[in-house]
Amino acid sequence: MQELLYLEIPHPDTAAVRGWLQDEWIPAHGKKVVTPDGLRLAFPPQLEELSIFLWSAMRSTYLKVFRWGGDRVPEEKAIVQQLTSALRDRFPQQYPEPPNIDLSQQSIFEALAPYYPKTVEYFQKIPNGEFDLNRVYWWEKRWRESVKHPQDPKQVIFFDGDSQGDKASPEYDIVYIGGALGVIHAAVMARRGYKVLLIERLPFGHMNREWNISRGEFQSLIDLDLFSQAEFESIIAAEYADGFNKFFDANNPPQSKAKILHTPKVLNIAVDAEKLLRLCGKKLTDAGGTIWDETEFESATVRDNRVEIQAKSLQDRRDRVISSRLLIDAMGTASPIAWQLNGGRTFDSVCPTVGGIVSAGMDFPVWDTTYGDVLHSHGDISRGRQLIWELFPGKDGDLTIYLFHYHQVCAENPGSLLEMYEDFFHILPEYRRCNMEQLQWKKATFGYIPGYFSVSSDDRKVACDRVVAIGDAASLQSPLVFTGFGSLVRNMNRLTDLLDTALKYDLLTNQFLQLIRAYQSNIAVTWLFSKGMMVPTGKYIAPQRINATLNTFFGLLAEEPLEVADTFIKDRLNWWTFNRLAIVAARKNPALLLWIWELAGPVDLFRWVGSYLNFTWQAIWNFLMGWLPRSTPWVRPYLETHYPGLWLRWLATHYAISEALGRSIAMRP
Repeated sequence: MQELLYLEIPHPDTAAVRGWLQDEWIPAHGKKVVTPDGLRLAFPPQLEELSIFLWSAMRSTYLKVFRWGGDRVPEEKAIVQQLTSALRDRFPQQYPEPPNIDLSQQSIFEALAPYYPKTVEYFQKIPNGEFDLNRVYWWEKRWRESVKHPQDPKQVIFFDGDSQGDKASPEYDIVYIGGALGVIHAAVMARRGYKVLLIERLPFGHMNREWNISRGEFQSLIDLDLFSQAEFESIIAAEYADGFNKFFDANNPPQSKAKILHTPKVLNIAVDAEKLLRLCGKKLTDAGGTIWDETEFESATVRDNRVEIQAKSLQDRRDRVISSRLLIDAMGTASPIAWQLNGGRTFDSVCPTVGGIVSAGMDFPVWDTTYGDVLHSHGDISRGRQLIWELFPGKDGDLTIYLFHYHQVCAENPGSLLEMYEDFFHILPEYRRCNMEQLQWKKATFGYIPGYFSVSSDDRKVACDRVVAIGDAASLQSPLVFTGFGSLVRNMNRLTDLLDTALKYDLLTNQFLQLIRAYQSNIAVTWLFSKGMMVPTGKYIAPQRINATLNTFFGLLAEEPLEVADTFIKDRLNWWTFNRLAIVAARKNPALLLWIWELAGPVDLFRWVGSYLNFTWQAIWNFLMGWLPRSTPWVRPYLETHYPGLWLRWLATHYAISEALGRSIAMRP
């Protein structure tokens, strides 16, 4: 027996595909013999036959062709080509869009039930499910609109000098737009003595994502005196003993099979996100800050000495206008400010992410709540996506479960949260052998997590005069362990000290605010890894290809000491380790280079070469300039006093070099 063909057919109705295969497809050679799962092609008087069978998994259909018998069937190559072509024509890739609905006439459940029946069924069982499903729909529509019209984004930032000569002092030092990541940073700055306002569209403290982190990463918030150790312990919902990374490899070649990668100190702390936000909110207001929740940002006008922000209360529809020295965009992927700043080129990739918190019903032996799945796949490519699961223990035995995929942003196929939720509720029992009727749902979790393939530190705009972006709006996240939360926390010292310096010396123009970013050349070069996890829109690749690629890399990490994997996943990989692992991977699986070429294409590979050369140059520069962070305390008194602009540039360089060298040397006021 020899396998001749393995295909994924992007159609959820396997019975319909089987019916077409058995009743409508006419092979160029051989006699069809119908079987329960497909058919056989016989070639009398030869003993050899071709067996074609189908199966269903992950809301998609899979097909394999095997030859029975020892000798090659003369027509088998032509038959395989004919079958492949016919299937592609009959069952092409589909990228459905959510319907346009009128909620004045019906509920969100009634409107979406014909299109996403499983999603509606289970959101009706989730507390606040109607509110959250409305939010899912709103977010997807807004994301799609931004992706489809990147060259003509809505203008929300305007520039107008003080024509009337009004030099009145702004009412606030900083206004943050976005209350999730925004409130963490806002609380830090308020405690440093700045007058801070936070504007949040939702009721404050509401989160549609949960957060995980490690103790070492969270330490930066303790070092900044935002939290005490006791307060940190109070917001820990759970801490797991080990995290697993494993990708489906049943169809992989031998060199692309891998052991489980254990990462016990990666994302092993489940944070009670809403408790964290409430605590930060209290610290913000105790330090004199103000929170406007249920208030939507509309626009901002940058003037000579301030930025004026226009917002609208969603409770009474009243317009609200405020002025500030600086506006910080923390609105995440849906930020209209980020889209305007980078209208010519926005985000390159995104991870549509859906999931929920289960409070009961997934009991041992289905899952032991002392462990977590950091990255896991239980099947091959499904309808143009490699679906990946995450599962983390939560408070009081809760489990937070995510389903996501890496996705190349394009107008034809922006990526769908609603389609992902329909997948999630269909295939969760395949992933964890659970009874869906026994699960008790506590909360929905979802979002778009963006990625940007940077070639150099000035490749993306994160600021203009008196406006700067942080978090997902700035796309400051890891290509592996996503979310702006982890990246923001890891870089909190750098961003806070740079922002404090800029405000202290009124260095609030574009040239200085562009320095307030957490660019790392090692993250820029690892985007090729995430690129190798995306199926280009409209393209067909071998169903097992992405799992085989992932297993090649993670298999290497499983054979390394734990600290190597920890360093890789937490964005601290240095030039030497990167090159060593890349060479070992190429030797272990030479086909890997061809696979990456197929997925990335020549344009992105050329861009990656630029990233790699910049990474190499930065490694040389950091080595040669390793003395600079150590000399910073000596030059600070003179530079900060006489040349504050030069001091800000020195400080930005200090952080870039110290982070690259693994020193994490934080400055203090």
